[in-house]
Amino acid sequence: MMLSEIILLKEGTDSSQGIPQLVSNISACQVIAEAVRTTLGPRGMDKLIVDGRGKATISNDGATILKLLDVVHPAAKTLVDIAKSQDAEVGDGTTSVTLLAAEFLKQVKPYVEEGLHPQIIIRAFRTATQLVWAVLINLILPLCPREQRKLLEKCAMTALSSKLISQQKAFFAKMVVDAVMMLDDLLQLKMIGIKKVQGGALEDSQLVAGVAFKKTFSYAGFEMQPKKYHNPKIALLNVELELKAEKDNAEIRVHTVEDYQAIVDAEWNILYDKLEKIHHSGAKVVLSKLPIGDVATQYFADRDMFCAGRVSEEDLKRTMMACGGSIQTSVNALSADVLGRCQVFEETQIGGERYNFFTGCPKAKTCTFILRGGAEQFMEETERSLHDAIMIVRRAIKNDSVVAGGGAIEMELSKYLRDYSRTIPGKQQLLIGAYAKALEIIPRQLCDNAGFDATNILNKLRARHAQGGTWYGVDINNEDIADNFEAFVWEPAMVRINALTAASEAACLIVSVDETIKNPRSTVDAPPAAGRGRGRGRPH
Repeated sequence: MMLSEIILLKEGTDSSQGIPQLVSNISACQVIAEAVRTTLGPRGMDKLIVDGRGKATISNDGATILKLLDVVHPAAKTLVDIAKSQDAEVGDGTTSVTLLAAEFLKQVKPYVEEGLHPQIIIRAFRTATQLVWAVLINLILPLCPREQRKLLEKCAMTALSSKLISQQKAFFAKMVVDAVMMLDDLLQLKMIGIKKVQGGALEDSQLVAGVAFKKTFSYAGFEMQPKKYHNPKIALLNVELELKAEKDNAEIRVHTVEDYQAIVDAEWNILYDKLEKIHHSGAKVVLSKLPIGDVATQYFADRDMFCAGRVSEEDLKRTMMACGGSIQTSVNALSADVLGRCQVFEETQIGGERYNFFTGCPKAKTCTFILRGGAEQFMEETERSLHDAIMIVRRAIKNDSVVAGGGAIEMELSKYLRDYSRTIPGKQQLLIGAYAKALEIIPRQLCDNAGFDATNILNKLRARHAQGGTWYGVDINNEDIADNFEAFVWEPAMVRINALTAASEAACLIVSVDETIKNPRSTVDAPPAAGRGRGRGRPH
């Protein structure tokens, strides 16, 4: 008796399974790694990416590049996700994590093609990750509290050495550490503002211990206001200070001119009442998230007060964190305790822009970078570079332990796993050996990107690590190997732990997929277009 064919999936569904689709997924991940491979390390190259709207971005940050690539392959998207998670968690090491995951997959590809069961590979990788974790915990070196600042600057310089601004890394590393040290115990990233002003040299960039934001849109009368105050009181408002156009479809019938005039006067009185309350509160600087109209601007100018409307919410909150006080939604309770204070308020010209500075703040738990530079893309890449360095310094303060970079820690872990694999029998031996070999991709790629002979330098590194040189890694400056701990090439241990764990998890995830089913784009079942009414509609 013949069984009739059972159609389970919609027509046009693409289903692939077995070893060929697994190999295809691994190949897709290797293509992703190829996209960011050359950006690793101090001699890494940059990528120029143009999006659909024609906006050009120049970057060598792995997470930024992968976000802009708009990847559609479902397995390759996993690598994009781990790069994003690395960026969110520790801020740096996004290229490393992508390369490691792709290299783990590349090393197990021959075993997959020979028919080795994916669960055996996954078990071996999880064992290797646990072993690596245990070794790393023993290797990491705690930061000395007395020299914390100097050590944090070294970590920031290591993070910046692979960026576009590596020539100015000493200048920026000091600024980054200053900025993070100003924050409170929570070390909130959004309390560090970064403003970009075109023009000037990179060294003209400055760190403001307080808040600085660009002058907002202003009306006539603004230029009559004073631009500098000492010890002013600051009112932070979320109140509209202008005559409102009636939003409701209300209809008022008036029979005499006096009635109409009374309505107009009432509107003006409401506005003047608000302005008087602000003036009597003693505030000299008035900031509002909502517009401040021309009448209010002139009113404040006549009374030697400064005002700025349409201040962004982020800047208003940072001003509150720096100067104290609180944001008010009404002007009826402007007492002394809700007003902020700072030593100096000043409006200053920077390049072609005017900026409002609040400095000498008593409760300053916030700061602002003002970046200078030529091209817009260059300044955006500088901002991304500083973001990575800030994240690294925050991570080093929270988890006060470091390891040597430059491929040193990967070579040491590779040596340990290779030695361990020789002590166990069975397939696990080959797979843990493959994991160990995959770890060498970091120093190998650092050499390739700098134009060195990778085979020669890796042979030297293997020999030195076998003799007990734990912290020996690639010396980019002298085309040789060096003790990177002595050379102050440091990074927080958390970066490496996170990168290895995330890369291993991503590799296990991709290996564990045994079937990919792609549904066709739905055309038949699409809901009818709204608003057509009766009739035949447009022909398809």
